[in-house]
Amino acid sequence: MLTSSSAGRVNVLGVGVHAVDLDRAAHVIDDAISSNRKGYVSVTGVHGVMEAFRDPRFRDTLNQSMLVVPDGMPMVWVGKLQGYARISRVYGPDLMSRVCKHSVTRGYKHFLYGGHIGVAEELRAALEMRWPGIKIVGTYTPPFRPLRVEEEVELTAMIAQCAPDIIWVGLSTPKQERFMAQYLPLLDAKIMIGVGAAFDLHTGRIKDAPFWTKKVGLQWAHRLLQEPRRLWRRYLINNPAFIFWIALQFAHLRAFSYDD
Repeated sequence: MLTSSSAGRVNVLGVGVHAVDLDRAAHVIDDAISSNRKGYVSVTGVHGVMEAFRDPRFRDTLNQSMLVVPDGMPMVWVGKLQGYARISRVYGPDLMSRVCKHSVTRGYKHFLYGGHIGVAEELRAALEMRWPGIKIVGTYTPPFRPLRVEEEVELTAMIAQCAPDIIWVGLSTPKQERFMAQYLPLLDAKIMIGVGAAFDLHTGRIKDAPFWTKKVGLQWAHRLLQEPRRLWRRYLINNPAFIFWIALQFAHLRAFSYDD
């Protein structure tokens, strides 16, 4: 049985990132659905790791994920330096594409949660056009605040009625991971996967980066050019801080641990 526990975990400033590639991550998700195991998947890069570095409770949220995939070349580089030769980047939109394509023959049911008003419905149309026969059983656009009691009741009823195998969550980090950890036990779904910008990318609201920028770890610069006001603090503060602290980790000047 292929599970996340058999993949090994890379210690990235106390976040246990699973040493997987795209195929292995998709297989773990498929196996969990087939085995009726509940869990959530965190697609994590430098931004998520630095949020966890500053907030131990959020670090626990990541480490309690069924699967933490390396969304970002720095996660891959750290993994290879720790001896995980097979690790490679698992980009959120690519993971969504791989799982959706595979789900057509498996008959998995999908629910889309997140995005601005209208984005989830646009994504539904885009996925149905790309993969005819895919089962998108519902969408929900949440407010930009915690759900009220009546909204929780509405969402719970919707999920109970359509019983999706996968809930795709597009809220951005760390909001989407906190949402998944809080609501997975309450909702009638097997797997929740937080994919952030995948909603906007698959609907064409933002442009994907060229392949070479992804390969050399410069996709952040492409994103920053598209959304400078929203993202400048994330990249221009987090990236240098990550380099500083990971250097201390490798030099054994600062120890970090996670619960395996």
